[in-house]
Amino acid sequence: MSLTFCNIHFSQKPNKVVYLSQPLIKQLKLTGKKSIHLKLGKEVIAAAIRPIKKTGNHLYLSSGVRQSIRIPKSGSVYVTSSGEDELQLGPLVGVLTDSGGGSSPFGARTGFIRQLLKLGEKKAFFFAFTPRDINWQNETVNGHFLNPQGGWYRKIVPLPDVVYNRLPSRKAETTSSIQSLRERFIRKKIPFFNWSFFNKSDVYKLLEGDAEAQQHMPESVNNPEPEKIKELLEKHQFVYYKPTAGSLGNGIYRLTYHPKRGYFARYRRSNSNVLLRFSSFKSLMRMLTARHGTYLSRYVIQQGIRLVEIDGCPIDFRFHMHKNGKNEWVAVGIGAKKAGRGSVTTHIKNGGSLMTPEQALGRTFGPRAGDVLDYAKRVAIRLCQSIERNFPHTLGELGLDIGIDKDGEVYMFEANAKPGRSIFKHPALKEEGRASLNYILEHCLFLSRFRRRENG
Repeated sequence: MSLTFCNIHFSQKPNKVVYLSQPLIKQLKLTGKKSIHLKLGKEVIAAAIRPIKKTGNHLYLSSGVRQSIRIPKSGSVYVTSSGEDELQLGPLVGVLTDSGGGSSPFGARTGFIRQLLKLGEKKAFFFAFTPRDINWQNETVNGHFLNPQGGWYRKIVPLPDVVYNRLPSRKAETTSSIQSLRERFIRKKIPFFNWSFFNKSDVYKLLEGDAEAQQHMPESVNNPEPEKIKELLEKHQFVYYKPTAGSLGNGIYRLTYHPKRGYFARYRRSNSNVLLRFSSFKSLMRMLTARHGTYLSRYVIQQGIRLVEIDGCPIDFRFHMHKNGKNEWVAVGIGAKKAGRGSVTTHIKNGGSLMTPEQALGRTFGPRAGDVLDYAKRVAIRLCQSIERNFPHTLGELGLDIGIDKDGEVYMFEANAKPGRSIFKHPALKEEGRASLNYILEHCLFLSRFRRRENG
């Protein structure tokens, strides 16, 4: 297979002819050929080929070809030749999301999707789409493309070579229509990465039998009985009790046990932090049951870890991990989150603050900071490999919530299959934010096979 970069132009001729510059014909090993099969996404047509005298890699498509195969626009893309008279243009990459309200097509996600498409258009046909934009019968998608001015236009294209899933709703993802949509892509052998949101309990179950991952995971029990909660509190002195499908720190309790002072529960209510003391374990459970009732069956309990602190406030880390163009995990962006005073979590909206890992570790480990960070990165990569080993679907991006204790040991509290991007708002992490977009593009090229693979 040969893979090269070329410039696509449109010709007004109505016939089904593809005109190729001499250097491109040579690179694609098409010398002497009279016709080819031209492919875009899942669409294939037969077309005649004609050489033209022009330097560089140029490919002119007649209007007959363009309309039949639904080429969305001219510009720079890859072209591959399989050696069997088939040329494929692309890749055609679809970002799956949902429509937003108002003037923005995708609500709060529009800015991120615009950035991604802008970067991607230099190397691929990149578009965004919603589940409603797919026509399974015709095997087409009514995609949203960006014009050079940054505005949106719609274009019907074949089913893509790869789908990057950024559907924003946990609830929508569990519906039968979205489950069926994912399975249809897989049946058509279209790589679909970032399958769905994880529940906290999913990750603990996935990694239960993985000895390497278990070294870096706090003891966790899904839907614990009251006796188990009491046992873990007495064993670890403090635990976190949290909803398996929660996000942004909502519904999380930090429970503490002091043999002489009783039980304490710290949590967030409205916009303030609450600390309650209970003389007995029964009264603590009464409060939790009164607040959540049967919903407690969807809670998980996790051993508390004594994290490094700044100014008496614990710090944890968000590792934004990506697969690169060689299918390897890389730690792309790391944000250190310092808890607000009295807060259960380090979430910014609960009074937390964001800093770089170098700032945070420099203040807590001094000259050892670099070694501690390198070790944490190596552990994060191994944890991603463990999750991937045990997860049945394609992953390309993970957000790991990681804690580091005073000895420099690393623990993973949560893994997010569709991590938010708030750490990239920090002025010192803007560059990492751009790198993150690049890795998404590189991995799409890898999955769609528009990337030279070392193993052929």
